[in-house]
Amino acid sequence: MSNRDFAIDRRRMLASAAALTAAPLLVGAGLATPARAAEAKLGAWQPRHWRYKVGGFEMTVIADSEVFIDGPYPIIGKNAEEADVRKLMRDNLLPEAKYQPGFSPTVINTGRELVLFDTGNGENGFVPRPNGGWLAAGLAPAGIKPEDIDVVVLSHGHPDHVGGMIEAGKPLFPNARYVIGQVEYDFWAPEGKHTGDIEKFAAVFRANTKALADKFTFLKPGDEVVPGIRALEAFGHTPGHLNFHIESEGQAIYFWGDCAHHQVASLMRPDWHCVFDADKEQAATTRKRVFDMLATDRIPVIGYHMPFPSVGYIERKGPGAYGWLAHTYQLNL
Repeated sequence: MSNRDFAIDRRRMLASAAALTAAPLLVGAGLATPARAAEAKLGAWQPRHWRYKVGGFEMTVIADSEVFIDGPYPIIGKNAEEADVRKLMRDNLLPEAKYQPGFSPTVINTGRELVLFDTGNGENGFVPRPNGGWLAAGLAPAGIKPEDIDVVVLSHGHPDHVGGMIEAGKPLFPNARYVIGQVEYDFWAPEGKHTGDIEKFAAVFRANTKALADKFTFLKPGDEVVPGIRALEAFGHTPGHLNFHIESEGQAIYFWGDCAHHQVASLMRPDWHCVFDADKEQAATTRKRVFDMLATDRIPVIGYHMPFPSVGYIERKGPGAYGWLAHTYQLNL
């Protein structure tokens, strides 16, 4: 750009700014349209789907719920003092006793296949309708047909990840094949293995997977789902919980499923237990390892329960402490 072009553009910017500044003055002087009577308020709203790219892959996040729940204590930090959890919230300008987790199934268009990561709450997940289970209704507005999904990847077997597989008694994704860790499937699928709350979760898993058993293939850490998507061990939250490294054209993103449930409490204090973790010490060890790796590698991450659209980066905040840096425009270039 020449000096003359720069000067012209600068004048245009200044003129636009001056026009914006003058607008309120014109209204005050009676030279603009008079104010109308107060309108009814429309209420809070946020996008229900969001799209970005990683190399040659197109990523679409679809909100499955935007519910507020009690917490983060004792969901996170049951092994800590409630006062310490509340203080951490205050220090980070967050409510002390309410938070809004993301529930964020993600569709990846690789150019050859449509791959869905987790299926949300559906009809029988953690968050019942109308407050959750939005994936089925959210696909069409995002430009995606259920019958076009080629692969459904389940990071683990909890109800808010498998609940959306069946809709009105039929598979929502009739043409898909399904993949899950072998360890994870073997934990949830058998009849009569569990009791209590674990059996309630297992019953939801069986209800959503039994009719599709012949469409499942099973992963172990290191296996490839499709070219560019590889499974990684992240045990602890559940016995066979998997993470996934996703890479295209030299760019990468990491899907961590349920390695974290709160953008501050889980990251600042990865040693704090989550009530949903099957093996709480192993889950804490996994969190520390994954957070440290992502802070070092500086690649973006999809965090299923991070605030929608659930994409961000991990930064170090001190010894053993990490922070969630929400994506702004890095992946839009």
